[in-house]
Amino acid sequence: MSPPSRPSPGGAPAEADQPRPERVQKVLAAAGIGSRRACEELIAAGRVTVDGQVVTLGAKADPRQQVITLDGERIHTNPSLVYLLLNKPTGFVTTVADPQGRPTVMDLVPATPRVYPVGRLDRDTEGLLILTNDGELANRLAHPSFEVDKTYVAQIRGPAKRRAIRGLLEGVALEDGTARARSVRELGAAGDRTLVEIVLAEGRKREVRRMLQAVGLPLERLARVKIGPLPLGDIAPGKFRPLTGAEVRNLYGAVGLHAGTRAVS
Repeated sequence: MSPPSRPSPGGAPAEADQPRPERVQKVLAAAGIGSRRACEELIAAGRVTVDGQVVTLGAKADPRQQVITLDGERIHTNPSLVYLLLNKPTGFVTTVADPQGRPTVMDLVPATPRVYPVGRLDRDTEGLLILTNDGELANRLAHPSFEVDKTYVAQIRGPAKRRAIRGLLEGVALEDGTARARSVRELGAAGDRTLVEIVLAEGRKREVRRMLQAVGLPLERLARVKIGPLPLGDIAPGKFRPLTGAEVRNLYGAVGLHAGTRAVS
């Protein structure tokens, strides 16, 4: 085994710490696209680009700095970028630190590498929360201009009245402007409680709660179950898992991070 590299004079980073280009098929295989052989076949078929240029077998790329795509879809190759899916339980605030000393979602994920919540769920709302250090993806997922659907399931007391559902679809006047659901559907009822699925393309503060209150639907429980193409799945409350390469690619596609868009470390 060779000895570890030492810092170069003047405090410059050691050579071993510098990003090094790797063969593209190796980078793709590490990203979970397939075996090394399968990735070579994708390259040979002209389906892989690096920074917008089709590459051939033997080409190299820096996975930390360059954008690599397969069939026009960007591949998550930067090993320093982390993507976590958390099933946020109630009682936790969605912030990095809380001046009131309440538990935060950061208490539920590892302290390193440092990640940040994408958007917010209020303290009483549970469900899907993405945490990442990919600033560009986070900004696009949270910004209303990219119109990424957020799907919620609300448990309400009593029936889901047609007039109330129509009001959610047509638009509800709130103090910060009109809020309108993209879709609303009843999922089922048991006793005097009804489950309603609500899809929004934005995420204003306590928006779903305020909308339901405005149309007279008494809310008892609220959970976010999907962001864009990413479902919550069966992960237990308070638990998290890393996103797969395919899930990250799908999120990239949902916000328009395709070929030619550079990553932000």
